[in-house]
Amino acid sequence: MVVTLEETKLYLRIDGDEEDALITNLILTAQEICEDILRYPLSEFEGTPAVLRQAVLYCVANMYEKREEAHYYMKNESGGISETIKVMKLILGNLRRENNTT
Repeated sequence: MVVTLEETKLYLRIDGDEEDALITNLILTAQEICEDILRYPLSEFEGTPAVLRQAVLYCVANMYEKREEAHYYMKNESGGISETIKVMKLILGNLRRENNTT
């Protein structure tokens, strides 16, 4: 994983372990979103760039904070996952590969 469960919980300011499974799933989902944005697997990195770690943490935080009202954010552009992905594209822009369509 790009970020650990422990550092993600610190980022989210969560002390208990009741939501560890949820947070772990959010980390994995955030990493998949990063791979989609970058257009290559995260395993291609020799080390983990700080900007990638921040993008994963940002995505996890947004998904975690909006988990209770996901139906609302899917219907409304403002604050939804599409807005989160736009920000992530800006964060990861310098690592992103061009789309190789022929």
